[in-house]
Amino acid sequence: MADIIEIRELSFHFPNNPKLKIIDGISFDVKKGDFVSIIGPSGCGKSTLLRNIAGLVRPSSGKVLYESKEIKRPISEISFVFQDFALLPWLTNAENVKIGLSSFEMSDAEKRSRAFSLLEKFGLTGFEDYYPNAMSGGMKQRIGIARAIISHPRVLLMDEPFSSLDELTANVLREDISEMLHTSDVSVDAVIMVTHNVEEAVELSNKIVVLSNQPSRVKAVKQVKLKYPRNRHDSEFIGLMDDIYKELTS
Repeated sequence: MADIIEIRELSFHFPNNPKLKIIDGISFDVKKGDFVSIIGPSGCGKSTLLRNIAGLVRPSSGKVLYESKEIKRPISEISFVFQDFALLPWLTNAENVKIGLSSFEMSDAEKRSRAFSLLEKFGLTGFEDYYPNAMSGGMKQRIGIARAIISHPRVLLMDEPFSSLDELTANVLREDISEMLHTSDVSVDAVIMVTHNVEEAVELSNKIVVLSNQPSRVKAVKQVKLKYPRNRHDSEFIGLMDDIYKELTS
């Protein structure tokens, strides 16, 4: 498979503090069909790395390539799911999803139809014209993910998308996302997810990039060859979790 995303010797520091390097020379590739999790100690720069990949901030050195072209700003082929939902409270759920089509030339009726169809796939039929403050955390994140994929992006970036949910809700949503991404209904070719949850990374990913403490470097890249859906009680699953914990704590 050809690389869809290439991270090449990416380093980052904030302009007002060049001596404090956040990321130091990170390189890895993402191929079509990959679900890549980025995991590392708290504060190591995982979310900053994801924002560099999204084009929301620019690297201090190095570069990010999408299909061999350097990413210098956000592009429509790459969508972002935020940890805190980032829904606009004055818009209905369907209107929040429609935001993902704001740069596309199509009628409002078509946008509304696509939003309703996607909310139906996420089990939110009947809630299209409700406002986000009436929704549970799991429902809000479904709306956030629907907004991110309504434009048929090639790459989906997710920044700790389940961390603000209770464990039961997070487990259900992880299963839903895994099932959805393995069907032909979704155009996404690759997912890059930041997480602090080792079990979550092993459950969802086929590649796990383990980062060091700040300044963040790649400590290891783990390939996950377990079949989907994954059994969290399987000995291979548990063994891979143990390997990653060792990398994180060594």
